[in-house]
Parts: sequence; C-alpha cells; structure tokens
Amino acid sequence: MATVSSFESLRFPSKSDLAQFGELFEQLYAASTEEARRQAVAALSRCPQVPEETALFIARQPISTAAIFLMGSRAIGDVTLMRILRTTGPEHAHAIGRRDDLSPIVVEALVGTYQDHASRRTGEDRAAALAEAARLEREERVREELRALMRAATPIVETPVRLEPASVMHQVLFVRFAREGETGMIAVALADALASSQWLSERILLDVSGRQLAETLLALEVPQADALFVLKAIYPHLAEGGAQTLLAALDPAEATRRVESWQRADSYTSGDGLPKAANADDAPQDRSAAGHKRAAG
Repeated sequence: MATVSSFESLRFPSKSDLAQFGELFEQLYAASTEEARRQAVAALSRCPQVPEETALFIARQPISTAAIFLMGSRAIGDVTLMRILRTTGPEHAHAIGRRDDLSPIVVEALVGTYQDHASRRTGEDRAAALAEAARLEREERVREELRALMRAATPIVETPVRLEPASVMHQVLFVRFAREGETGMIAVALADALASSQWLSERILLDVSGRQLAETLLALEVPQADALFVLKAIYPHLAEGGAQTLLAALDPAEATRRVESWQRADSYTSGDGLPKAANADDAPQDRSAAGHKRAAG
C-alpha cells in the first residue's frame, strides 16, 4: 500500500514512474494479503493513469478483487477493455457493463460477449451467475460502508505537519553510505530523516532517474555539495553534469510539498511511521537507537 500510495500521489507520473510501478506491482501483489490486495486495487481504481500491463493484470484477477477496478477505473482505455473481454469470463464482462463511460465499440463488444455466454449456458447457469455477481456487489458495498464508518470515527491526523530539515548526522550518513555504495543503509538513514517507513525511502531510491531522491534531498535542505555527491554516487548516469542540471531544475517549495505528500500517504498506510524494511516481518524497533547503532558501525 505504501508503494501504491506513493504512485497515487504523483499527479503527472512520467514514463519512468509508470514503468517502475508496473515492474513492482505484480511482485508486491503476490506477497500481499487478500485485504491488502483489495485496498491496493481500490486505490488504483481512482488513479487517472495506470500502466496497461498492470491494468490487464488486475482485470484478470478474481472478480471479488477486480470488480471495483473494472467498474470505476478511468485508466482503462477501449483497447484494454476489449482485450479484457476476450480473455475473461461473464462476471468480468458484467462489471465492465456497469461502467458509466462506455464507448459504442465497447458496448457492441459487450453485447457480443453476453450473447456468446448466453448461448453456452442454461437458464439455471445464468441465474447462478447473476446471483453470484449480486452477492459480490453487496459484499463490496458493505465493505465500503465499513471503511467509511472507520474513516469517520478516526480523527484525521496528517503527520508530519511540516517536513523537518535533515540533521547534521543524517547528512554525514548520506555521504558516508553513498561513498561506500551502501544503498540499503542510505534507505535506512533516509527513512529516519523523513520519520517514515523504509517502504517510502526504498521507493524514492528505486526511481532510476534520480529525480525523487533529488527532490527529497532538496526538501530536507541537504547542502548542495553533499546532495550532488550522493546523487552522482547512486546514479552514475548523473555524474557528468546531470546531477547539477537536475537540482537546478527543481523548485524547493514544490519539492517540499511533494515529499510531505509522500510522508502523509506513508503515515496513513504504515500506521506508526516507523521505518521498516520492505521484506521485514519483525516488529519495528526504536529508530533513534537503531540509527545510532548503524552510524557507529
């Protein structure tokens, strides 16, 4: 969910953002619980842009997961809808039929799909399919009502209220770990500086263009010389003047707003805001103690 929230916070995702998210999503989906999958799909159904392969992957999941995406996502184009209709069953076609933005070509394809399925089923089969679709729709409606009640009962707390500059210790650690090529340790230090989960810091570092890390270092008020060194060390393609050009093109105020939005999304999804490794199952430990221990090492 942290990965999905970070993607959802991008108002205008680049081709690189879309490609990276597409590569990550299926792996994270496979490792998630059923409820986490539903929450991620529901969040993506609100995104104006979703990689086509990711949309196809979601659409081909069991209807209990895929229904909300098929019914509401504006990121699915006609070509993708036609592919989905050709490769899925009647329940998926029924969900697509509930969209309010169907084009004539998709409506025609739906009619053909319904006729094809109807010719293969008895009246009893059709009744069972309709009953199952109605049941799934009721379940999703109840689930959404429960989420709305939980949101209404939970005070809205957006933390952190303001992004704090990186401490001198954090700045030293960024440079030290970059010099030693310790990307994993940079993720730990970055999560500590952001008071976020390690999911967020790892997602920032996974942006191979270096833009997200540049925005984060700028928002954390890391000195320019240190920021340039870190960017060049992590992203070799920025070594020949690319890092300077990237930093010069960024607006500090806009960078700060973007990083704060990532923090809020991360705080909402991770709950406690403590940095946890993306592959860790153990309970979170005290961040300050862990940070000092790593720095001492």
